[in-house]
Amino acid sequence: MASPAEEVVKAFSAYIRFYNDGSVTRLQNSTYTPPSPTPDPVTGVTSKDITISENPKISARLYLPQLEQQSQKLPIFVYFHGSGFCIESPFSLLHHLHINLLVSQANVVALSVAYRLAPEHPLPAAYEDSWAALNWVASHSNSAQNKTNKDSWLLNYGDFGRVYIGGDSAGGNIAHNMAMRSASENLENNVKILGAFLGHPYFWGSKPIGSENDPSKRKLYVIGSETFASDPALGHEKTFPSLLWSFVYPSAPGGLDNPMLNPEGPGAPSLARLGCSRLLIVVAGKDELRDRGVRYSELVKESGWKGELEFHEDEGEDHGFYVTKPETLKAKNLIKRLISFLK
Repeated sequence: MASPAEEVVKAFSAYIRFYNDGSVTRLQNSTYTPPSPTPDPVTGVTSKDITISENPKISARLYLPQLEQQSQKLPIFVYFHGSGFCIESPFSLLHHLHINLLVSQANVVALSVAYRLAPEHPLPAAYEDSWAALNWVASHSNSAQNKTNKDSWLLNYGDFGRVYIGGDSAGGNIAHNMAMRSASENLENNVKILGAFLGHPYFWGSKPIGSENDPSKRKLYVIGSETFASDPALGHEKTFPSLLWSFVYPSAPGGLDNPMLNPEGPGAPSLARLGCSRLLIVVAGKDELRDRGVRYSELVKESGWKGELEFHEDEGEDHGFYVTKPETLKAKNLIKRLISFLK
């Protein structure tokens, strides 16, 4: 018989368990991968782990491509990893390989943010950590300021006129919310976000739209290296995305219609306020979240947002395929599309 400290308080699907003593077992994290303090033999990318804040604890992995000239300035890409706000990290195999490859081909300086995870740190912790990380990056734009807790790669090589943000799944959701927040709350040194990439973004709501109305068409959803499917016998409120939100943000005002999850929910601010001038939205045809990404693109157009919008769909593909299966032709083509966007 389990002791009280070993009893599960809550669990989500087959990959995370939260115990009475506050400990968590993450069953589906991909393998930890160390940074490359010397150039990676395949990509030439150098990487290191840094601490952004001690309280709260926010860390990140920073990437630098091979330099053609020591004086060159490169675009900055701040990346927010996916996996449902509750597993994975910049230090896991899947996301390290993804960013390492992207940095080598796009020739950017990248920061992959290790925000605090639910359920130990329920939302909005991940949003607050991501905003803090974005401000930390922006603080490097004034080289005359105190260089305490500053990084030489960003100081020497970062082009703060070309700052991009982005992420996959939950990370795409974070990128959206960072772009919205930057419209009403200036970043350090008034740095502006040039572009945002939303890859298979996690949006949802209390009322089904499109194919969500047909339970037989519920699609696959990938978290970490595992693929799950919503049970077609259950109602909308019991679908995987609905249950996930309740797990990672149990106190969310408005529940599934909280504006951070549902951009057209009650009281949601107009997307015309998006604080970037370029936007790339990517969806996958077999993804349960596909229709939400399409709807988001429509909402941006309808809002009167003045920026440049790009939309891309990979038919016949599942959620997160370009991260979990980077060797496939469609994944390679999508990475090329993202590289073009960052350049």
